[in-house]
Amino acid sequence: MNRRLLTILLLAFVIASACGFLVWRLVGKQLNQAKPVPSTKVVAAATDIKLGAVLTAANLSTIEINGALPKGVLLRPENAIGRGVISDIYAGEPINENRLAAVGSGGGLAATIPQGMRATAVKVDDVVGVAGFVTPGMRVDVLISGNPPGDQARNQETGTLTQTLLQNIQVLSAGQDIQKDAEGKPHPVQVVNLLVTPEQAETLSLASNQTKIQLVLRNPLDTTINQVPGTAMVNLFAGQAPPKVVKVAAKPKVVKAPPAFSIEVINGNKRSEAKFGTPGGTQ
Repeated sequence: MNRRLLTILLLAFVIASACGFLVWRLVGKQLNQAKPVPSTKVVAAATDIKLGAVLTAANLSTIEINGALPKGVLLRPENAIGRGVISDIYAGEPINENRLAAVGSGGGLAATIPQGMRATAVKVDDVVGVAGFVTPGMRVDVLISGNPPGDQARNQETGTLTQTLLQNIQVLSAGQDIQKDAEGKPHPVQVVNLLVTPEQAETLSLASNQTKIQLVLRNPLDTTINQVPGTAMVNLFAGQAPPKVVKVAAKPKVVKAPPAFSIEVINGNKRSEAKFGTPGGTQ
C-alpha cells in the first residue's frame, strides 16, 4: 500500500477520534445537567398579606423550591400561624422569618416596632400633617416653634423661634391606618405615630406640650442630616439670606464707684488729709 495513503488514513483516524471524544464530553455534560435537582416544600403566602396582619391557616400554602433554600424560610405552617406580619407579603412568596414578628408579640402596630425603638404619637391637624400627605412608611422632619424660656429680653428682640428638632423620622401610622392607601389618595389625620429612639420620644413629648409642632416631608432616599441653625421672626423682615437667629448680647452693667469722703487731720502745726471710699459716704 502506498505510504502516502497510509498517512492520510492515519490522520483521518486521529481527527475522527478527537471529534468523537469532544462529542462524548458535550453529550455527557448535557446529561449531567439534566439530572433532577432535589426540591423542598416551603411555606408561602396564599394571598397578599398586609403589614400588621396576624397569619392564619387560610393565609398560607406551600410551594416547592429547587436547590438551596433561602435563609430563614419556614418549612412548617405551624411556625407561622399566629404571628404578626411586619412587612407586606405577596401571593406565592415564601414566608421568611425576617418578615414576621416574634412569637407571641401579636400583630398590629406594636409588632412593627423594632427592638430598642419606640412609637410616639404626635397630635396634628390638616396643616401640621402636611395636608394629609403623611402616610405610613414616609420620612419627615419635626420642626418646633415657640419662645425659649428664661430670656425675656431676647424673646422681645427676636420674636418666635423655629428650630428643626428631629430629622429623617419614619412614619409608622397615620391616624388608625398602618397601611398606605392603595390608590395613593391623601386623607386628613389627627394623630401620626413616629418611630423614634427612647431619647427622641422624651424630646418629642416635651415639645408637644411646650411648643407648636410642624411635620415636613422629605424624600425617603434622602437620609442626610443637615445642620440647620433655625430662624426667628425678626429675621423674616431683616432681608437676610439665609435667615439666622439673632443673638442679643446682654448689656453690660455700669458699676459706679462708691463716693469718697475725706477727713482733715490737724496735729499741732501739721495738717494732713485722709480719704476713704464707702458707699453712701459724703465728701
